[in-house]
Amino acid sequence: MISLSAIVPAKPGSEAAMKAALMDMAAYVRDNEPGTVDYYISQGIERPQIFTTYERFTDQAALEAHNGSDAIAKFFEIAQPLLDGEILVFIGSEVSTRADRG
Repeated sequence: MISLSAIVPAKPGSEAAMKAALMDMAAYVRDNEPGTVDYYISQGIERPQIFTTYERFTDQAALEAHNGSDAIAKFFEIAQPLLDGEILVFIGSEVSTRADRG
């Protein structure tokens, strides 16, 4: 399983537009990407202009299909003028799916 975490900083005042763009992306993923297992979006409580995504893919091919989709291109077209800096992305190979309770 491949995971991707992203920190998406929106300009102050553009939170609603960024949230809508992310929600549209999530709907596309749900309906069109069987290789995307999970796609979570969070919005900061103390800093509502900061969004994070946590995405899980069955394999590298599913990640590449997601990143190469027309929907991602459309998201970045919409999001670019709303961004307050760079999107920070971390891609990793899952080593655990639960917290160690031992």
